Amino acid sequence: MAEETKKPASETTQEVVVSDVLVPEKESTPQPETVPVPETPDKSSSPAPEETEAQTDKEKAPVTESASFKEESNKVEELPNPEQKALEELKQLVQDALNKHEFTAPPPPPPAKEEEKKLEAETAEPAVAEEEKKEESASAETTTATVPADTLATAESVKEEPPAPAAVEKKEEEKKETPPPAPAAAEPSEPAEKVTEKAAAVEDDGAKTVEEIKETIVEVTAAAAPPAPVEEEAKEDDPPPPPEEVSIWGIPLLADERSDVILLKFLRARDFKVKDAFAMLKSVVAWRKEFNIDELLEEDLSGLGLEKVVYNHEVDKEGHPVCYNAFGAFQDNELYQNTFSDKEKMNKFLRWRIQFMEKSIRNLDFSPDGICTFVQVIDLKNSPGLYLFKKELRQATNRALQLLQDNYPEFVAKQVFINVPWWYPAYYRMINALFTTRTKSKFVFAGASRSAETLFKYIVPEQVPVQYGGLSREGEQEFTIADPATEDTVKPATKHTIEFPVTEKTNLVWEARVVGWDVSYGAEYVPSAEGGYTIIIEKSRKVAAADETVITNNYKVTEAGKVVLTFDNQTSKRKKLVYRSKTKPSD
Repeated sequence: MAEETKKPASETTQEVVVSDVLVPEKESTPQPETVPVPETPDKSSSPAPEETEAQTDKEKAPVTESASFKEESNKVEELPNPEQKALEELKQLVQDALNKHEFTAPPPPPPAKEEEKKLEAETAEPAVAEEEKKEESASAETTTATVPADTLATAESVKEEPPAPAAVEKKEEEKKETPPPAPAAAEPSEPAEKVTEKAAAVEDDGAKTVEEIKETIVEVTAAAAPPAPVEEEAKEDDPPPPPEEVSIWGIPLLADERSDVILLKFLRARDFKVKDAFAMLKSVVAWRKEFNIDELLEEDLSGLGLEKVVYNHEVDKEGHPVCYNAFGAFQDNELYQNTFSDKEKMNKFLRWRIQFMEKSIRNLDFSPDGICTFVQVIDLKNSPGLYLFKKELRQATNRALQLLQDNYPEFVAKQVFINVPWWYPAYYRMINALFTTRTKSKFVFAGASRSAETLFKYIVPEQVPVQYGGLSREGEQEFTIADPATEDTVKPATKHTIEFPVTEKTNLVWEARVVGWDVSYGAEYVPSAEGGYTIIIEKSRKVAAADETVITNNYKVTEAGKVVLTFDNQTSKRKKLVYRSKTKPSD
């Protein structure tokens, strides 16, 4: 859903999606200010401005109508040069991170442990300070005892003017009274006699500098201190650890060309900004560990009664799996309470939704020429007030939406909103900031009167569920999705006929439906022979709009002729008609 940002940087930019008219169910119903949506794709092809939440006041992206949304290629050789370069840069960053084990690096210690370590360090500081003072004192004694007074006096004479004779005599008397150093202090790396000889040489010729004298003192002091323990250096011969292995949606990163398809999703979600895409990838990998996705896939979350709330059903005309979301089902108070009555149940719903997404993704083909996106159909039927007043549902769906947006980039090829009520555009404005410009470019809106017609633009009628105007329904049927259907239009205040010619003895089977019905329907057989009698198969009757049924019938033909279906539309609205037929051997 997870789908995204501003316009991609590629030269072949995507066309912005069609937005179907938001038709109010009653002309007299006042409408609030709506999202700028073109009335119909047939009326105008000129671009209309749209200001999104994600844009600044100075930026406005033009929104144009388009009859279809063309996905970008996942074949690397077909990408523009800037996008190929971005992909290579991202792959290098991922490889470096795998080599350094950055994806599985342990998290920093919690604050509590850090405070304990700090407390231990503070406790140890006084003891360390005392030891350092003792070492400094011992070093000073060693230096004073080992280096003759004449050497120290020479050093002082270089820095300062020579003191008065009385002061010199006083210092010499104090030094004479100083007891000789303990034998343990005389363990320098250089014998004390040698140091004394050096100091004496300085006194004799006066050619030594102050720096050399200081160096002598430092050497003696350092030698007096015990040597520090030397840490064992890492062996240069030890081989570096192998790169870590990280998989996402069952695809190992950088293992093959399928990994390129995944990395392109992150790049497109971040407008081909390599560093941003890499940061998002690391964030998603970390979230998947935190959310325990691998365990979630094995978790049993059946029995929640949500099978008709979110479900997959067939594919669109381009082969994308179609996922239907019918949140109007939560008008059932029992289902609502079982799903959202407390925080634990809401979290379970959230886990169920993520698990559903993960299982659906595992059925996708991540090869460069495969199908790796969905078509989402959002049914808003029976939802007036559903999002606005049911706080728990709004909170749960917004949380799920945010997780899908952040962690499942570029998985939606198109998002079709059907049965859109008059108030929905105002609500859409409220949640507009949750979507990126790229995601919103895939949105399509259709009111109740045009929902089926809009779906038929992207999905063939035989694969659209019967509740949405199609012919697909559960149970044993005469027809399957392998039997193609034909679309037609019944004009207002006219009779429309369909003919099925038959040239031999056979059993003709047909099924038909008018979206919304409210028309009269009848069927008859007309023989080809002159003077033959027309046989009424089904007497003309009016089918109410509330029925929303598919009419199925058959007729055993004994001679050449034709079966004629008649649809009498006396309303002022055009009607969408879908039908199909086939012959079966006659018994």
